[in-house]
Amino acid sequence: MNAISLAPSFIFSSTSPQSPPYIGLLTLSTRPNRYCYMGNRLSSSSLLSSSNQSQLLHSRQLPVSATLNPDEGVVAVVDFKDLAEKDWSILDTDETNSKEERERKWDRVISVGNIGETSKVLVSLGSDDFVDRLVDTSPCQFLLVAHDSLFLLAGIKERHDKVKCWQGELIYVPEKWAPFDAVFLYFLPALPFKLDEVFGALTNRCSPGARVVISHLEGKQALENQRLQYPDIVVSNLPDKMILEKVANDHSFVINEFVDEPGFFLAVLELKA
Repeated sequence: MNAISLAPSFIFSSTSPQSPPYIGLLTLSTRPNRYCYMGNRLSSSSLLSSSNQSQLLHSRQLPVSATLNPDEGVVAVVDFKDLAEKDWSILDTDETNSKEERERKWDRVISVGNIGETSKVLVSLGSDDFVDRLVDTSPCQFLLVAHDSLFLLAGIKERHDKVKCWQGELIYVPEKWAPFDAVFLYFLPALPFKLDEVFGALTNRCSPGARVVISHLEGKQALENQRLQYPDIVVSNLPDKMILEKVANDHSFVINEFVDEPGFFLAVLELKA
């Protein structure tokens, strides 16, 4: 997985532990809305427009050819083949809750994170709407969103310039941004890792007393339906309490709250001091 950091300065670094950094230039849309790989770094003069994001988001395979305007200087150009992008709109698909009900549940999820103005917060696989709600209701010192989708992160960055975005898997989030005081695993079953791997990584990235919040607004049954419909994205189930307790204990976490209702799932864990 290529890991790309979307910093407020719009300078992006390749930090993948699984593949070497890309070399060259990549243009995903026409000027002025474009992303470019320059050397092994990625910069953006502006973000993708909403229409371009939507078109790219729903593309399964994106064969991309790099181009450069003469006035942008001379950069070595490399063609990037088979740039795949999953359709992550599932994260904002909610067939059972009204907007008001979703916001009420989001507020409940956010509140158990105990976020303060000096908190450092990590969101893994956050949806657009969840991140928007988090920014609007809970100001914090530092907010990092980690996701596989560059285009979803581009949309978040377009709306919230101060939010740091990182493309890559949760367990590879650089420790330079740690320790985190709150971690929201908004869509845990989309992570292609065992629960033990996830909490092993979080132990090294959380401060003592940090909260890890696992949630799903529609509960296990709705998730199972999503898994049948989107088997390439939903690759596991939400954990049972007994399983979660064992993994938590193995990694110095304790469960503070566990809710497993037909229309709502919430688990709140705290790292022992």
